[in-house]
Amino acid sequence: MSDGSWLDWRTKGLPPGAALSVEDLAATGWNVLAGDTGTPVAVVREAALARNLDVMRGFCAEHDVSLAPHVKTHMSPELVTRQLAAGAWALTAAVPRQVEVLLHLGVRRVLVANEVTDARALAWLAGRLHDDDGLEVLWYVDSVEGVRLAQVAMGRSGGSRVAQLLLEVGHADGRTGTRDAATAMAVARAVQDADRLALVGVAGYEGTIGHDRSAATLARVTAYLADLRDTFDTLDDAGLMAPGERVVTAGGSVFFDQVAETLAPLRSRGARVVLRSGCYLTHDDGFYEHVSPDVEPGWQRDEFTAAIEVWGRVLSRPEPALALVNLGRRDVSFDLGLPVPLWASHDGDLRAVSDMTVTALGDQHAWLSVPADDPLAVGDLVGVGVSHPCTTFDKWSLLLLVDDDRTVVGGLRTIF
Repeated sequence: MSDGSWLDWRTKGLPPGAALSVEDLAATGWNVLAGDTGTPVAVVREAALARNLDVMRGFCAEHDVSLAPHVKTHMSPELVTRQLAAGAWALTAAVPRQVEVLLHLGVRRVLVANEVTDARALAWLAGRLHDDDGLEVLWYVDSVEGVRLAQVAMGRSGGSRVAQLLLEVGHADGRTGTRDAATAMAVARAVQDADRLALVGVAGYEGTIGHDRSAATLARVTAYLADLRDTFDTLDDAGLMAPGERVVTAGGSVFFDQVAETLAPLRSRGARVVLRSGCYLTHDDGFYEHVSPDVEPGWQRDEFTAAIEVWGRVLSRPEPALALVNLGRRDVSFDLGLPVPLWASHDGDLRAVSDMTVTALGDQHAWLSVPADDPLAVGDLVGVGVSHPCTTFDKWSLLLLVDDDRTVVGGLRTIF
């Protein structure tokens, strides 16, 4: 193997005694339902993954927007490769650590969807820009002090590279970002007055406005995006943005349809509209299943499909209506809803289930409410879908890539 991606007793989800490379996984012939893997085990269904990549690629092409997927969702080298191959304009990171991972993976354009105020991290970024003329890294500023920190780092790096900055526009009770027009103007002027810095656009995040698609939430999201658009216009009219292509970016995985529509007029000013959605890639069976844009009646293309499953074995059925399964908080996300039982398998025979519910999670156990007359037995497999893929990915150093028969066809490493 070429990159040290060895899998063994340190890798959760493999059967005891396994030792092989990621590249060797497809040749094993392992099948989850046949009991060839360990349990618990996290899998990603290849067909759903490919479908989701295609759905988002089609949406972006139809709406003339670019995609810089947020890799904090998965932090997987294999999925980075898939997203770039599907036409991603850039990849998005949240913190300098994630930027470093992406650069080691050979990514050439990174959008940091956050302020960077760590002096050592800024010095490292400035040094990388100095050493590599073809590398692009864009990050946010929302304060004059943030501008000063960037200027100091770039000034100490030598050379002539210019840091590309995006002014982040926030909203009341939101996350980071300027809260008023006066602050936005002050930050933009500070960038213009600084050496080795260039303001190349504006950015924002609408996902903190609401977690549903009610009319009231959609109206607030549209109002915020209009403010983002107006800020771009104001800064452009004032001559505060650098010449060349400008960027306007927003769009998590819930309201990216509104982003594409509301920010579209900025293309007439030479702006590239960039979405940063991340969870579209695997979707889920919980939160995003109910709030993604594909639930809207006007959605005219294929829907996103949940791709992640976590499989565990029934350890005990101590009461007629209760089973305990060997997967828990260490294995599945629970911050935006408990996992959803989808499948049960006895001796390899797969059946869909709709009348079971995970009622609680321990560190290594799931409490599963089961109809008293259900044949689920000790030793059977149970497959659950997840809500919020980000916090399932970060519990696994390896997820197995499987076909629809749950035969292993590859592996997806993560680097968190």
